[in-house]
Amino acid sequence: MLNFLPGSLLYVMSTLLLIINTIVWTTMIIIGGLIKFVLPFTVTRNLLTRAMNRFMWGWATCNGGILKLLADIEWDVEGLDNLDKNSWYLLISNHLSGLDIAAQTYVLRNHIPMLKFFLKRELLFVPFLGIGCWALDMPFMTRTSPAKLKKNPKLKGKDLETTRKACEKFRFIPTSIINYVEGSRFTADKHKRQNSPYRYLLRPKAGGIAFALSAMGEQFTNVLNVTVLYPEAFKKDALYEAMHGRLKKIVVQVKVLPVPKVDHELYFSEANYRVEFQRWLNQLWLEKDEEIHQLMIKHDAPAEHIVADKTADSSQPS
Repeated sequence: MLNFLPGSLLYVMSTLLLIINTIVWTTMIIIGGLIKFVLPFTVTRNLLTRAMNRFMWGWATCNGGILKLLADIEWDVEGLDNLDKNSWYLLISNHLSGLDIAAQTYVLRNHIPMLKFFLKRELLFVPFLGIGCWALDMPFMTRTSPAKLKKNPKLKGKDLETTRKACEKFRFIPTSIINYVEGSRFTADKHKRQNSPYRYLLRPKAGGIAFALSAMGEQFTNVLNVTVLYPEAFKKDALYEAMHGRLKKIVVQVKVLPVPKVDHELYFSEANYRVEFQRWLNQLWLEKDEEIHQLMIKHDAPAEHIVADKTADSSQPS
């Protein structure tokens, strides 16, 4: 452990290590993706995809090693016993920090298939990372605006059809898709602006989950409801704290849920159907909020981070 060193020095070291780790593994993934692009046979492409998923496993493992090098972190992890690397999962999670992805991929890397994301098509053109995500077969979505749909009704359903085609390759390789349903990282300002009914969470958005279930619902084995928490750094940037060697605890809890069925046509055309689905998600978030509250108490979080009881109205769609 190097957390005896000055925080500023640790920050420089961790920045360099994280950049090098990402460049090395992403370069290998991109090379693999370019080779896979010209391969003529599905079997050989699938074998190379599995190898590239191992490269992502290497990236996640090295991230965990960097965290161990920087700080003496206590990990509290629950819910891994009933997971299967040969299954298909949709993960839903709260979102606190840029550290979330590194922490979750590290904890889950030996228990489920490596995490993938539904990404906006614009991210494909982000230098380096965009090509890396393409090489890993992460689906890039094109969302048609309501204005375009109004002008050309024939475009209705095209987005889902495109995404389904992009996800067809996942039928042959076990896959985990993650969705941060709050849409952005938790901050006190966002929490206040939303007038969130939850103590430690932003309002969840059901549209992304509905889209993923519509595209891949029959493939998913289970939904994984994941909670991530940094008790003593709840109101701070956990990644910044970790890179300075100051982060003490990381909590990751996983609950396995059945896959809800979503009728795409009804969801995007019937308001009552959307409300019922949102209620299901709001109830999960109400339970997660209480779970986080108990975890904050269990791990002796600073008193200023523990919020008094607040009644959440889970019936109101966001």
